[in-house]
Amino acid sequence: MGDADNTNHNELLVALRHPLRRQILRAMVESNPISPRQVSDSLREPLSNVSYHVRVLAECGAVALVDTTPVRGSMQHFYSPTIDEPWALAVLGLSENGEPPEGGENEDQAP
Repeated sequence: MGDADNTNHNELLVALRHPLRRQILRAMVESNPISPRQVSDSLREPLSNVSYHVRVLAECGAVALVDTTPVRGSMQHFYSPTIDEPWALAVLGLSENGEPPEGGENEDQAP
């Protein structure tokens, strides 16, 4: 594994340390592709917070911009998750096919 791989893994690890980013990625896996507005509505989080964290995830390569659509004078951006490292999927509580493991509990869901 080269230095570039280590840097990418470190950036991804740092990005996945934030609980909201993990929630955003799980939402993206469930509704792929999805816009920050849709994630914001789904998670009941402010759009500004979600947009910031989506940018962080995009910068580290965890998500990719896959489409844009004009909406009321601006552009709505749609993202898809790009994570395929088994360790990162495990951090998210997903299997390699992007599904939750059988019988697992989601750490970020409210009781």
